[in-house]
Amino acid sequence: MSENSETRSGTGFGPATGVGSLPGGDAREAAKTVTGSFEHFPHLPELPARGPGADMIGRTAGMLVELYARVEPSGWRIGDRPGRDTRRARSWLGEDLDALEEFTQGYEGPLKVQAVGPWTLAAALELKNGEAALSDPGACRDLAGSLAEGLRLHLDEVRRRVPGAEVVLQLDEPSLTAVLRGRVRTASGYRTHRAVDRQVAEAALRDLVAVNGDGPVVVHSCAPDVPFALLRRAGAAGISFDFSLLTERDDEAVGEAVEAGTRLFAGVVPGTDAELSDAAGSVMGVRTLWRRLGLHPGLLAEAVTVTPACGLAGASPAYARKALAHCVRAARSLADDPE
Repeated sequence: MSENSETRSGTGFGPATGVGSLPGGDAREAAKTVTGSFEHFPHLPELPARGPGADMIGRTAGMLVELYARVEPSGWRIGDRPGRDTRRARSWLGEDLDALEEFTQGYEGPLKVQAVGPWTLAAALELKNGEAALSDPGACRDLAGSLAEGLRLHLDEVRRRVPGAEVVLQLDEPSLTAVLRGRVRTASGYRTHRAVDRQVAEAALRDLVAVNGDGPVVVHSCAPDVPFALLRRAGAAGISFDFSLLTERDDEAVGEAVEAGTRLFAGVVPGTDAELSDAAGSVMGVRTLWRRLGLHPGLLAEAVTVTPACGLAGASPAYARKALAHCVRAARSLADDPE
């Protein structure tokens, strides 16, 4: 990958990147697409169409240390020993890393990798009794500890393969708001699990943020009502979200995040096939938000990274490529014409 005349915006981030997933199952093609689209902020692609173990839960379960998971008809369940599903998840991750390494020879700059965060993982992984790990505070602690150790090993491996990279860790937490509000259903579907105390949730996230050392951590959620203040207190350097789900109720929290130096990963490009507006039109809502918050327009390029609204696994391959290129053009529009 080569640098061009564009200047990377911000510290530790680039002007545009992807969320994570792409359609298809060819790791080399995905890595080529991502590194070709995002010269200043590539990410490790995820290809869930390959099947269980390539999905976001299975992929992260494969990273766990001394905890293992297998696929049951109801979903992923924690087991006693590594089996076929664990081996498959680790094999696909290795394949993806091989492809990324091939297409990042000589690259220096921010590089993003993604994993499911502790609370979404606890809401998705089942215990032996079929209930979510979320039902057991001890299981949640064990899961978070195992995830932290697994992520340390994963990040070390990424740095070894791409030695010039400034590794950015993205924790995917689409279920976090439901966890905090007690909206995660039990196995029977008739009840919901008790809401997790916000201080407990924040502390667990803070421990996971610390795993990347001095490197930045982004928390992603494409669900409504992202808890911006909690994530900022937990140490997230960036917050990634579906911009279309913001409401004026979020203004104060978003404004405080920007003023505190938190990077906004604004998901402004649809994640499934759609007509794309011109680049300036895609970021018009970001400019409107900026004016509403009374923020200086010159800060836009330094405070915002443009992304798709969510992962692109449900898009067609042709649209996915267009969407990534469109993110780059939209980010350039923000930088070239902040007014």
